[in-house]
Amino acid sequence: MGQEHILKSHDNELARLTDEIVRMGEIAIEQLREAMVALQRRDATSAESVIARDVDIDELERVVSEDVVQLALHGPMARDLREILAALRIASAIERVGDYAANVAKRSVALGFTPPPPQARGLGPLAEIAIEMLEQVLQAYRDRDADVAAAVRARDAELDALYTALFRELLTYMAEDPRMISSSIHLLFVAKNIERIGDHATNIAENIWYVVHGEAPRQERTKLDRTSGG
Repeated sequence: MGQEHILKSHDNELARLTDEIVRMGEIAIEQLREAMVALQRRDATSAESVIARDVDIDELERVVSEDVVQLALHGPMARDLREILAALRIASAIERVGDYAANVAKRSVALGFTPPPPQARGLGPLAEIAIEMLEQVLQAYRDRDADVAAAVRARDAELDALYTALFRELLTYMAEDPRMISSSIHLLFVAKNIERIGDHATNIAENIWYVVHGEAPRQERTKLDRTSGG
């Protein structure tokens, strides 16, 4: 009975850890959605709110780290060790997503009421793909579903291609109208932040695969970001 109690307690701790990480991810998604709305509406108050809430994700990451330590002290088996390692990596990735969402909000504040170039419309679809990837990968983590994680990983190429196209459009626009260089540069940084969020969603997906299968995905990740000569 004592051993059964220990195992049940261990399972409960793992379930709580999963819930905490999923909650982190949900806050990060909310932050990105709100940052994009603030950017579209040039709403400095909403943008400042997004920036201020970044501490919520940081605090949850601290809680996750403490719970990981408690889980590790119970003498985990091989699968549990993978869970622990993945939990730390996933929490770190989500914390970075929160940082990038805050960066988007900061760019919104910096833009003020400057009219955006027409290419700014491309940021919405870019953000929606990133949000969908995050939502799907959180569900995959909750369910320990390696197939869904693999599908999220595959979508990173779609996000890269869209980002690269937008990057080139903004560069062309700046060359044609130097008056729009300042606002376009802010939007380039917004686009890059969103692209990096997709990279972190992909990293989470790879960690889910590792938890389930005990190895990294064998197929190399397809990268279609052509903005740095890669």
